[in-house]
Amino acid sequence: MSPDQGAASAYDRLKALGLVLPPPPRPVANFLPAVREGNLVFLSGQGPVEPGGVRHVGKVGSEVTLEAAYQHARITGLNLLAVLEAELGSLSAVRRVVKLLGMVNADPGFSAHPQVINGCSDLMIAVFGEEIGRHARSAVGMGSLPGQITVEIEMIVAV
Repeated sequence: MSPDQGAASAYDRLKALGLVLPPPPRPVANFLPAVREGNLVFLSGQGPVEPGGVRHVGKVGSEVTLEAAYQHARITGLNLLAVLEAELGSLSAVRRVVKLLGMVNADPGFSAHPQVINGCSDLMIAVFGEEIGRHARSAVGMGSLPGQITVEIEMIVAV
């Protein structure tokens, strides 16, 4: 499959999933949401913020269930795609999702970080397909995240 075929169908796949990209979140500090260097785009960390401004917060494993946190990672993935579209003009420029770094605001006893970040990884594969969407990844637990959000995820994409 060529990059154009896979990425062009990203919008069809989003529609089939019943998903709409939200407006891209604005940076909350002095940084860029995305930086392009050569054929790579580095996306700053995004969190589980709904288009209406609702932020999902809490410690995963004690205040937030694994299932809810998975959905929060999926919401974060949609925010990453919105930033990517704003940077590139279209998801059709995506050749490959290269890497995700997923951080989970976890209770000290929680150890299912990969299952949480699967919410974002599964979304990338569902939107871009296996060839373009499957990526390298790290999933780690953190003592806290900005504003106590449940997850923060950053992404590197080849264009």
